Formats: sequence, C-alpha cells, structure tokens
Amino acid sequence: MKNLKNQDSPLFKNIVPQIKLSNKKTKAPQFSLCLKDSEGISYHLADPRATRALLACMNMSAGLGGAASHWGGPSAFAEIMSALYALVFHTANEQSCSWFDLFHLINDAGHCENGLYALKANYNFANLSLEDLKKFRSLKSQLTGHGEAHVFPEGVYLSNGPLGSTLAQAQGLAMADKLLKNKRITVATVSDGACMEGEAKEALNAIPGFASKNKLNPFLLIISYNNTKLTGRIDEDSFSLKPFLNSLENLGWDSSFISQGHDLKTVFFFIKKALHKAFQQADRPQALIFKTCKGFGVKKTMEDPSGGHGFPLKNPRDLIEFIKEIYGDAPAPKEILTWQKELEIQFKNKKPTDKSHLTKIQTGIGKAMIDQKDLGLPLVSISSDLYGSTGVAPFRKKFPSHSFDVGVAEANMISVAVGFSKQGFVPIVDTFAQFAVTKGSLPLMMSALSQASVIGVFSHTGFQDSADGASHQALSYFAMTCSLPHTAVYALSCAEEAYHLMSQAIQIFYQEKKSGKAPKSHIFFLGRETFPESFNSSSYSLNEAQVLLDESKKNQPVLIVSCGPLVQEALLAGQSLSSQNKGVVVINSPCVSDPDIKTISHWLKICEGRLVTVEDHQAKGGMASLLLLALKDQNIKISQFKSLAVKGGFGRSAYKAIELYQHFGLDRKAIEKAVWAFK
Repeated sequence: MKNLKNQDSPLFKNIVPQIKLSNKKTKAPQFSLCLKDSEGISYHLADPRATRALLACMNMSAGLGGAASHWGGPSAFAEIMSALYALVFHTANEQSCSWFDLFHLINDAGHCENGLYALKANYNFANLSLEDLKKFRSLKSQLTGHGEAHVFPEGVYLSNGPLGSTLAQAQGLAMADKLLKNKRITVATVSDGACMEGEAKEALNAIPGFASKNKLNPFLLIISYNNTKLTGRIDEDSFSLKPFLNSLENLGWDSSFISQGHDLKTVFFFIKKALHKAFQQADRPQALIFKTCKGFGVKKTMEDPSGGHGFPLKNPRDLIEFIKEIYGDAPAPKEILTWQKELEIQFKNKKPTDKSHLTKIQTGIGKAMIDQKDLGLPLVSISSDLYGSTGVAPFRKKFPSHSFDVGVAEANMISVAVGFSKQGFVPIVDTFAQFAVTKGSLPLMMSALSQASVIGVFSHTGFQDSADGASHQALSYFAMTCSLPHTAVYALSCAEEAYHLMSQAIQIFYQEKKSGKAPKSHIFFLGRETFPESFNSSSYSLNEAQVLLDESKKNQPVLIVSCGPLVQEALLAGQSLSSQNKGVVVINSPCVSDPDIKTISHWLKICEGRLVTVEDHQAKGGMASLLLLALKDQNIKISQFKSLAVKGGFGRSAYKAIELYQHFGLDRKAIEKAVWAFK
C-alpha cells in the first residue's frame, strides 16, 4: 500500500465552498435611522421600531393561517441586529467586497429569525420584500419558522432552532478560517437561555481556549440577557445565570456587560468597538452581554413573565394600538398600516372552524399524573422549560414542591431524573420530541444502563410541529428510542388513550420499583394539535393494539395500521373506503417498540396479507420497519405491502400539520390511493 501524500500535496487542498448567501450591495433600509460615529461617519440603520411592527404583522399573518410564532425574543434583539447589520454592510460597501468575505453572521436564537427576516426585507437583502414577509411560516415560503439553510440559502448560512447548536458550529467556522488563513470575523448572537445548554457551555469554554492557542479567528459573541424563557423568568423558575455569565471573563473572554440593550446609539458603539478589538487581539474573543427586555416595545409583553414568547394578539384590529405603542409619538409607516388593514379584511373573511369536539392529547397526561399522585405514588416532575406545552403543567401547579425546572437543558433534565429514579421516585421528564431524542439521547441510554429508568412525555412529534420547521420536526424519534434496551416506546393518538396508558405505566413503574425490580423506561410521544378526545376504543392496555374500524366483510379487505397523530387520517380514510364498498380494517398500534403481533396478525390473515402502514416518521427505522421485523420473525405472511412514511429528507414550515401530511403523501387521500392500488 502506498504512503499517503503529505499535507502540501493537492490531495489535501480544501474544497472552496460555494457560498450561496446574497452578496447584493446593500443600500439604506426602507425604514431607517441615521447615526454618526465619533469620526463623523454616517450610518443608515434599520429602524428597530419597523422591525417590531413588521414582526407583529408577520406573526398575525401566520396566526390567521393557524401557525404559532414568536414576538418576545426578536423584539429583544431589534437594536442589536440593527446595529450589527449596519456595521457589517457599511464595512463591506466601504471595502467593495462581499460582506461574507469579512464576516460570518451566525444567529443561534432561531426563535428570533423572524426579526432577521423583517430586517432583511427592510434592506431588500436577498431580494426579500414586504410581500415575502406576508407568507412567513407558510408551506409556500422560504421564510421558515427557524432559519434553514436548505430552504433559504441566500439568507441563512447555518440552520438554527435547537438552542446552543449553532453557537457550537460557529466555533468550527472560526477554527476553519484560522487554518485557511481567511481574514474573517465570526459573530454569533445567542439568547441567555441558550447558554444553559450543555453544547453551548462546551463551546463557551472551548472558544477562548482555542483562541489562546492561536487556533481560532477573531470571534464576537453577543448575548441578549433578558432573564426570560418560554415559561417565565429564568432566575425564579430555575436559577440565576449571572454567576455563569460573570465567569466568561475567567474562561478567557474579554467580556462587557451593557445595561442599555435598547439604546440604539449605545448598542452601536459597543458593537463597533468590540469588532475592532476582536480584529486587534484574535487571541482573546469578545463577549457583549446586553441587558434586554423580552417583548420590548409594548408594555403588556414587557411585563409578562414569558416576555410575550408567542404572539399575544388574535384579532388584527388590535394591531393598531400595538403598532402605535411601538412607534410612540412618531407616525407608523403607511406601508405597515396598509398591511394591518389587509389583515383585518383577511380576518373578516376567515371561516370559523368548529373545534368544540376536539382536545389536546396533553390533557390526558396531566390528569393521569395528578390522579396517580393523589393515590400517594412518589411522582416528581423534572422539566426543561416546556411543561406548558407538554401537558404536565397541571401537575406542577398542584404539586410545586415535587416539580423542578432545570432550565433550557434537556440532557441535564434526563440525568437529574436518573438520580431521582435511583432514590426511589417515579420521575417524569418532558420536552419536545426533537430535543428529547437528540440532546437527551445519551442520558436516556445511560438511564437504562444505570438501571434508573424514567417516564418520558415528549410532544410535538413529526409534522405536528408544523410551523417551527425542520429543526423542530422529529422524524427519527422511533429509530432513536426503540433501539434502546429496557425501553418501551408509545405513540399516543387521543387524550383518553393518553390517560389510560400513562396511568398504567406509572403504576407498573411504581410496583416494580417497590418490589425491588428495575422497571423499563416508558416513553410517550404525542402531537401538538387537537384531536377527538377518544376514538371509541373499548379498552386500553399498554401492549395491545385497538381495532378502530372493522369492515372486513366487504370487498378484498386491506389492513391499515397506524399510530399517533395519523390514526385520525387512517380512520377517515377507512370510513371513506368503506362507503365505497371497499373492505378495510383500521388498527391503532400505540406500542411501537413491541407491536401487538397477536392482534395484528389475526386481522392480517383476515385481510389475506394486504397491509398499509401510516406514520409521520422516516421510513427507515420507523413503525413499519419494526412491525415487519416482528411479523417476519413469526413467519406471518404478507402478500402486499405499502409503507406511507417520509422517504428521506427534511420537513419545512407550514401553517398546519395537514398541509405537510398532504405534501408528503400521508393524509387520508394518500392512504385511500395506496389501498386502491392493491390488486
């Protein structure tokens, strides 16, 4: 075997990246403010008030479509982003080069990306216009819930969403630039909540360490310190971040705390000075911690414990006062007021939807936890900020002394629960599915290895987190958990099922612990939207599938097996097929890790081996993969088979999950088509 060539040979030359970011020379923003520096040079900055007003209109537009969106975080960043982008674009224009040859601008605060969309449309950056903002978070838009490079490469270099991840990647950019001898500074903007994540803390330790060893290009970290997370104040709900932020100086950062995070002139001059210092002393990265207020610009959201994390308005008519308060004594631009009027008309023409018979699956989770606690079982809730969305909030309200919030730190949440499990408690952890199976994957494995099981409630599965986009859409959650030893994995379809299965899991967990055994971990996945409270199953058991529709006596019956949020689509498809005299049986198979082969094989035989499976998960490693393996192990015949699942790739933003089910061929019509295709 020949020796590899040395690093000076062509074999080791780097590949020059094809940067797709817009390099269009920027002009003054449409809605701008002028500011002069100490040298008398004029800068045209995007007006932070315009950013906030456009944000409000964008969020209202998305809300009318049925999507959630963020107001508080991006409003806190408005002055920071206005100053930063003005300095970057001015410098690039002055040097007659592409801005990205001089700077990496990396936004880790993905929930604040809509503020950047508003700012960039103000600049007409990447040809964004106000019309583009009106489609924010829709299936037709490149402006996804969080910044996604695969959808909007002209405006996003690194995809963001899960807090802390993009900061760590920005570190890699700066290290690569150093190796390549590029004259570029990396600027990363983060929220204080992101600094609670383990991967963020690893990067915050490593960046000054590598800089001190001359292995990192100039780096500027900008933190929006507003002491607020989704569910409330960080220091009140979890613990104060001040000691950690104060420690940045000891870690090797040249750190400054600025109390006036919403004074545009102050913010501008601190960022300008920090950029200059970063270039002058690359061995010591810069950190600016701006004291900001989440929801700044509107008194109601500024005073709200969550800082108006979502968007507080439902009726576009209320936008008038909202925008007036943002602008104070100054008149709001006519373009923004015209958009507000358009939203009013859109609201009036919107057809109301009847959701009186629907409820969230989460209600069954909270009720089961409370009922079991009332029986005297030693339940504890260990959360990482999202309990208001996962269903455990009612338990935490009733039993605050047995409830803990570790902050924005999913891995730490599960590890803490392991300790409680070892000490004889029944620990219940909760977060979004995507964060649980990625950031919590290793702690879940260690939980099983330590014989210290947990019960997990992981919501917003698959395309149920429609508006937030690909970074939040867990499409591999079965593959990442069903392979864990000593773990049972379930997908819940309705509140009634959630109540019964959660109650049984808690009871089994408790009884086995009481008898000295090590119980399995039980992981429950559930959606975000509303569903029928019940699918009228006669009984619920952890390891049993339910037959929801039996029309097997009709023409050439086909077995449809589904779970979780797509049970509803499978049942609707089955009812439609039956009305067309097509034989069909619909089964809900909630236990994904250990499917009920006895029930499924019985009905598969009646359907002469014709099987369709439906799931909002990747086809590889999903429910169908596990089911087929179990059936083959039992030598059960399958004559015809069709799997409806995601065939690789990522999701994207849409107002509602049904739009993505239709887009990816998982809805009731796609199910019917698959059934009719059988010979």
